[in-house]
Amino acid sequence: MLVAAGTGLWVWQGLGSLSKPVAMEEPMLFDVPAGTAFSDVARQLKSRGLVEDSLWVRVFGRLYPDKARIKAGEYEFVSGMSATAMLEKMVAGDTKHWSVQFIEGWTFQDMRAALAATDRLKKLTSEWSDAQIMEAVGAEGEHPEGRFFPDTYLFTSSESDLDLLKRSYRRMEAVLAEEWEGRAEGLPYDSAYEALIMASIVERETGAPHERGQVAGVFVRRLQKGMRLQTDPTVIYGMGDKYKGRIGSRDLRTHTPYNTYRINGLPPTPIALPGREAIHASLHPGSGTALYFVARGDGTHKFSNTLAEHQKAVRAFQLNRRSDYRSSPAPDKDEKE
Repeated sequence: MLVAAGTGLWVWQGLGSLSKPVAMEEPMLFDVPAGTAFSDVARQLKSRGLVEDSLWVRVFGRLYPDKARIKAGEYEFVSGMSATAMLEKMVAGDTKHWSVQFIEGWTFQDMRAALAATDRLKKLTSEWSDAQIMEAVGAEGEHPEGRFFPDTYLFTSSESDLDLLKRSYRRMEAVLAEEWEGRAEGLPYDSAYEALIMASIVERETGAPHERGQVAGVFVRRLQKGMRLQTDPTVIYGMGDKYKGRIGSRDLRTHTPYNTYRINGLPPTPIALPGREAIHASLHPGSGTALYFVARGDGTHKFSNTLAEHQKAVRAFQLNRRSDYRSSPAPDKDEKE
């Protein structure tokens, strides 16, 4: 009886050690490859200094088999966690998530560069062509520009860049379909894709979010009247690598499929990633009579009803630019800091 009691006390104390908080100087990443045995996890916990003896982890797994069914993945342990809490985390599959952000107004090439530079993400598409990527996401033959939804995407170390591209593509499909279903009447679009093209232009033209509806309204009215859009971002997109930060009069005269100073209607594809707000604005354009706008230099625009008013605004805001001229709003105090 004494031996049994002593053994029971010994086991009770050993298992109790698994409930003690573990001190760490910084969070620790703990990787469990697929197919890893529970005994191997126990040994790894010991080698990383997270338990005093792997024996008690193995005993714990024998006594509580439901709490030993760990899932593969990369886990983050923080100071103050106990070994049992770590095991619970691995049984729940509560893996570490990383993030990558796709910004409104980015091009598809910007997206690809962001994915290539993202750590902890498996790279499957780095050497693929755009056409191969579109085929892989289920959109064979489609142009990639504007077809992916800009947002912050979380991922685990077991996921790939293709997984995120598929998720972003499906999200854009869903958002566009939802916004198209609730669109205003009388719009000059034959398809949701044309609305997406317009949304990408609105996204690139708008520095101040509250102006999206007004900008969309100007472009929609110009289309309805058979006027050319004459918007610089489309010219820049059509220039490709030739664009070095400035547009000259020669660039405005050069014919490309995207130069809306030379072509009628919309360009053939989107020119950037539009967010939901830009898509909504393009499908619910602001009312009014303005047909022109020019950047003021503070991130907002001066809207004009007539060409004469517009030319006057151009002289005021473009030909005599202030030293602090900017095409987007100034960051607020917190952003500066």
